[in-house]
Amino acid sequence: MREAAQSGAARRADVVIAGGGLVGLSLGIALAKAGLDVVVADTEKPETRRAQAFDGRVSSIAQGSKRVLEGIGLWPGMAPEAEPILEIRVSDGDAPLFLHYDHKQVGTEPLGYIVENRVTRNAQLDLIARLPTLEHRAPCKVTALTPEPGGVVATLSDGGAVRASLAVIAEGRESPLREAAGIGVTRWRYEQSGIVCTVAHERPHRGIAHERFLPAGPFAILPMTGNRSSIVWTEREVLVPGLLALPEGRFLVELKRRFGDFLGALEVVGSRRSYPIALCHARRYVAERIALVGDSAHGIHPIAGQGLNLGIRDVAALAEIIVDHRRLGLDVGGRDVLARYERWRRFDSTVMIAVTDSLNRLFSNDLAPVQLARDLGLAAVNRVPRLKRLFMRHAMGTVGDLPRLARGEKL
Repeated sequence: MREAAQSGAARRADVVIAGGGLVGLSLGIALAKAGLDVVVADTEKPETRRAQAFDGRVSSIAQGSKRVLEGIGLWPGMAPEAEPILEIRVSDGDAPLFLHYDHKQVGTEPLGYIVENRVTRNAQLDLIARLPTLEHRAPCKVTALTPEPGGVVATLSDGGAVRASLAVIAEGRESPLREAAGIGVTRWRYEQSGIVCTVAHERPHRGIAHERFLPAGPFAILPMTGNRSSIVWTEREVLVPGLLALPEGRFLVELKRRFGDFLGALEVVGSRRSYPIALCHARRYVAERIALVGDSAHGIHPIAGQGLNLGIRDVAALAEIIVDHRRLGLDVGGRDVLARYERWRRFDSTVMIAVTDSLNRLFSNDLAPVQLARDLGLAAVNRVPRLKRLFMRHAMGTVGDLPRLARGEKL
């Protein structure tokens, strides 16, 4: 890892990335592995990130995303603590009809993996220490992006500046740089909040993920290493503060009502937290010399656990376009790069937003006629192997116009 430049010093780079989260650092790693000179501005010190204990946050890594992470050298640092998803069971409350996905129906690879976010962060920090063309500048923030002929200047909070061919915004949903670039967003509040926690259970989960649709929203049980599962509990927004304020015993009673007893005795381990559920979609993914990735471009409903996977596909697509232009000696921040990236990623993201929004609206109610129709729909899909395999491959991120990395090929 290149040592951070002294405060006030300016330097040149191929790409500057504003944001050192899971998506921003992954993009920096992908580009640096391909030989580009990259600066990542991260608001948090590496030692602070490493010191963070387990906080209950996990991510679902689809099979296509795992291929991307393998291709950039990140997966080996994550694999020992990644729990394979071997089956997915989708049910509508207590209805007897359900949808069952089994990885054996589409091959030998798992459908995906559940990985603690701290594991991914530590793997990223370990890897960037071995990348001489990546400067991880932390703690530091990009405070302004100023396009100029042939490039863009990133002004940094530590007094320095970076002149690059391209700037990438990976700050998250509430991005001040996106707003400063004049890129508007479409927002929608679902009047739901997500409660996130981890439970230890008596019986093994056997790699089975459960998505239970309840009137207030989906209740996901995601297999983790050991006899643990991550809970993503969507609830009506007005009820969440009261649920989080309950003593541990009473909270566990409410959790068991939704979880059931199929894994035996339960215990909440670690913290409980919540976040408001909302849609946030940038009206453009690019501006002059600027590209958006991850939640800065698209924040979706957590149903189906596809948020980070969309960001990883952004990384794979943008890295491929940049590297291809670099090999030809072309401008990696030019209009053709940005136009191709926008076309490629906007369609995929828009489809995923529509699917997750529709699923949440369809299942987050208890109207009897609607419930009957959706239960019959789940059962019908379950009985049509070809259709079910197609849906499974979509969930695995292995169909569509995939970047090379997502196909398991070299960048």
